Amino acid sequence: MTATAHPDTTKLQKRVLRTLFTTQILGGLAVGIGIAVGALLIEDMTGSSTYAGLGQSLFVGGSALVVVPAVRITERFGRRGGLAFGYACAVLGTLVVMAAIHLDNPVVAVSGYFLLGSGSFAGLQSRYAAADLAPPERRGSHLALVVWATTIGSVAGPSIAGFAERVWTAWAGGPAYIGSMVAMALLFVLTAAVIGVFLRPDPLLTARELSGETDAPKRSIADGFRTAKSNPAVRTGVVAAALGHFVMVGVMAMTALHIRHGMADPEDALTVVGVILGLHIGGMYALAPVFGRLVDRHGARPVLVAGTVGLVAACAVAGSSPAADHLRLSIGLVLLGLGWSAMTVASAALVTGAVTPARRPSTQGFSDLVMGLAAMGAGIASGPIVEYASYGMLCVFCAVVTLCVVPFLMGRIVPPKPAEEAA
Repeated sequence: MTATAHPDTTKLQKRVLRTLFTTQILGGLAVGIGIAVGALLIEDMTGSSTYAGLGQSLFVGGSALVVVPAVRITERFGRRGGLAFGYACAVLGTLVVMAAIHLDNPVVAVSGYFLLGSGSFAGLQSRYAAADLAPPERRGSHLALVVWATTIGSVAGPSIAGFAERVWTAWAGGPAYIGSMVAMALLFVLTAAVIGVFLRPDPLLTARELSGETDAPKRSIADGFRTAKSNPAVRTGVVAAALGHFVMVGVMAMTALHIRHGMADPEDALTVVGVILGLHIGGMYALAPVFGRLVDRHGARPVLVAGTVGLVAACAVAGSSPAADHLRLSIGLVLLGLGWSAMTVASAALVTGAVTPARRPSTQGFSDLVMGLAAMGAGIASGPIVEYASYGMLCVFCAVVTLCVVPFLMGRIVPPKPAEEAA
């Protein structure tokens, strides 16, 4: 029996989408704040662009820390348990960063940012929860709707960072960036609470019941890796998602520093960074429903090709922009967000549709693990490239990385039949 055959599935899916829509707004606000202040905070502590890039990459790539236990929790308790776990780890991360600020300890701050990446992981996993009960012909659209919801929070998040700082300083004083961390903690707590209370019944567990897979063996990340090896659709989706994430994080993480290096007043720089990164994050999510509809209508491959073109164009525009040319940087960062959005929506729909509900958590978890590791690699590489070469050279490097997806797009991306997969 399929999900579309169950009389209550449509009603339940609407409830799931409403809940995930709300949590993506709240979580997006928190993630947006973290993106805006991450590189600035670490550079202030260390005086180094290299370490700033490391801290920022750990924030976006921190999902690598939680993906293994999160998959186990999701296998046992469904999407509700896995998402709540991710947001709870992010709350812990904000507390660690606040302690690091008071101690003026950059090592502790970087560790806290690694935990904060759990919030980014949970937001990405929400797109899979939206697809569990979606009809196959609407899977891309439902998945993209939840991705789009992040726009509302993420666009405002970077600007809220400055507001939170001013409010906290006026009320309690203390070191810089504490206000941002307090705002992030409160938003992550509220997001976890909404997930725990309202994501019932669980969409993944319900999908397994409808497909008759309730007794299927529990799988791990290693099973996801084996699925990717044997399934060309999954393999292409994983590679596209990872390369798109690598390029987005690599360019985005260093843009804040590129802007500040061209401005004399750090406070003005934070405002400009907030606006430009807000536009970038808007590009990441605002047109996600369009990409989802295109995936439903034309398949994943054309949308992945469009995402590849968008990322290369973004690297060309941003990489050729002087630090003082905020308009050109804004255009480049919006293109970067659009390219990432096309790659992320199409790859997630491709991976989800290529496996049964019993295999989804392990396969999707493996995909997000590779994405997290790619983000970490981007941040680790981006700092030294900017410090010892230039922001422009970083963009050239990222454009070359983007083109590595082309051979996979030229190959077969149709999921194998069960007999082929088992062979």
